[in-house]
Parts: sequence; structure tokens; C-alpha cells
Amino acid sequence: MRTYLVTGGAGFIGSNYIHYMFRKYGGQIRIINADALTYAGNLENLKEVEGRTNYTFVKADVCDQEAIRQIFAGNEIDRVVHFAAESHVDRSIRTPETFVRTNVLGTAVMLNCAKAAWELPDGSFRAGKKFLHVSTDEVYGSLQETGYFYETTPYDPHSPYSASKAGSDMLVRAYIDTYGFPANITNCSNNYGPYQFPEKFIPLLINNALSGKKLPVYGDGRNVRDWLYVEDHAKAIDLIQEEGRLFETYNVGGHNEKQNIEIVRIILDTLREMLPEDDPRKALLSEDLITYVEDRKGHDRRYAIAPDKIQAQIGWKPETMFREGIRRTIRWYFEHEDWMKRVTGGEYRTYYQEMYGA
Repeated sequence: MRTYLVTGGAGFIGSNYIHYMFRKYGGQIRIINADALTYAGNLENLKEVEGRTNYTFVKADVCDQEAIRQIFAGNEIDRVVHFAAESHVDRSIRTPETFVRTNVLGTAVMLNCAKAAWELPDGSFRAGKKFLHVSTDEVYGSLQETGYFYETTPYDPHSPYSASKAGSDMLVRAYIDTYGFPANITNCSNNYGPYQFPEKFIPLLINNALSGKKLPVYGDGRNVRDWLYVEDHAKAIDLIQEEGRLFETYNVGGHNEKQNIEIVRIILDTLREMLPEDDPRKALLSEDLITYVEDRKGHDRRYAIAPDKIQAQIGWKPETMFREGIRRTIRWYFEHEDWMKRVTGGEYRTYYQEMYGA
């Protein structure tokens, strides 16, 4: 039975990946989920799998070398999928040192522990071991109105978040080049879907619209992002680990470019379509809620991923177009309104009020 160590598996993308892997492989694999359970990590995301005999949760910070070393020492780890990261740009502008610690130091710890567990006396690595580092398209910087990010695009990060992820990517590349370490890097576009923490753009809009709260939009609202449905991302990660070429970087994009203001209007329209006629929240869904706020510092204008390489080498391509994906996402939030209420309490509520004045 192949054993996967998933870091940050209680977060948004990590929990969706774990659900997808169990749906696909069932009892053929074992997953160990190591997560520090910071504000965005939530074990409630994994209620459906917590009783499985082939699933184990370990509360561990990726910066804690001894805790990570013990996981490797006590288990035959075949695959590492390294999601654990601080990922919210606004937070990185306020507390950049937190992002450097988790994203750079945490990746160094993971690499060191995996290397120590997998390396043979002659400096080669045990057969079948693979480390996949999950990164972001933000490391490439900003595009103009045309063009795409390719795996060969030079790095040009513009926020503490993207700079810390660029640093972690470079560490993985250094281990590949120096040690022949068996790793891959993925750089993905903006994810959306179930279990996403509501400080992020799409769940924030859904939650606010249903509550009649203002819908904050940075600047002129014309910043463009490429949106990737999270299950499509999970499929890509699995395929890369099974069929990807070792040492390669793969861009994982959704071919769903949208301006931020367009996203707001699509969500409002979709909520109007999906809410029953007698639901009082339907009357709240007005474009008057759209509120333009001061632009984010260093705000990149446009991201767009070219997933040509992963499609050519592995055969992956995004399956979910945005309007279908947003309907699935909204339907999930309708079915999990209690989840939303629970995760928007406490620290998040204080932070949200401070950030958006609501």
C-alpha cells in the first residue's frame, strides 16, 4: 500500500486533494495528513474520511523538524505532496515574516527530512519516492493584456507572499540540481471550490452577497485572474505524480480568465438563478453591494497560465469551465451554511472587520 504524506491537508486545496484521492483509490493507498491547524486549517473539512483505517491525522508544523522527522521515521513514506503554506496576499503585506517562516523554512524542513529518509549511501534515492511541491502562478509576476505564463517564464514576484513562494520553489530546484532529489514543482492558477476559507475572493463574495453585505473590489475591478476548479487541480497533481517526468515543473491552469468585477457579477447572477423565489435573500442581491476599495499594494494586473506542457506530456487539461464550477461551488456553500458560520467566527471575524470595515 503506497503511503502519501500530505502537508496542509486540512486546508482548502489539501482537503479537496485528500477527498479526491480516496474517491479514486479507496483502500489502495494510505494518507498521512500533517497540518498545524492554523486559522485556515479545519479538520471539519475531512469529517468524511477521518474514520478510515488508511487515513491518519498528525498535528504538526512543517517548520518543526523533529515532528516531521518522526513522521518519516515511523512510516514508509512513498509520496510527499507539500501544500502547507501561508497563501493570502493581504496577510503577507501585514506580516511578511510569517510567510517567510512557513513557506521558505517549512519547505526546507520538508526537503531535508525527505532527503534524509530516502537517500541511499551512494547519494542516489530509493526507487519510487517522489516529492511534489505545490506553488502558485504569482511567482511569475504580472502580465499585460496578452501573453501567458510558461514554465520558462522568469520569476518576478511582487508581494511578500509570492516572493516567499518563489523562494520555496528555488529551494526545491536547488535540491533537484544539487542532489538529484526526486521532486516536481507545480505552479497553479487561482483555485476555487468547496471548503475554501472565506477570506479568499469567491467565498467572501458568496458569503457577503447572501448576507446583504458589501462586495469589496480592489481598484477598478479589472484585474484578471485565471480560475481553476479545485478538483481539476487535484487530478493534475495525481497525474503528475503517476506519469510526470521527475525534476520537471508543470504549470496547471484553468483557461478561465476573468476580470474581478466580472466574477462579482457572475456570482450575483448565479445566486439569483439558484435561490428559490421565496428566499428572502434573493432581494438582497443587488449590484449596489459592489464597493470599490483602495487597490492592494503591488497588485498584479493579470495572471494567465499556459498548461500546454502538462497537456502534451501527461494528457491533463481542465475539465470544469467557470460557470459550471461556480454553480457547483455555490451549491456546496448552500449545503454547508453551518460550516461557513463556524469558520467565519473568532479570529477571522476580527480580521475581516479590520480589513473590510464590515
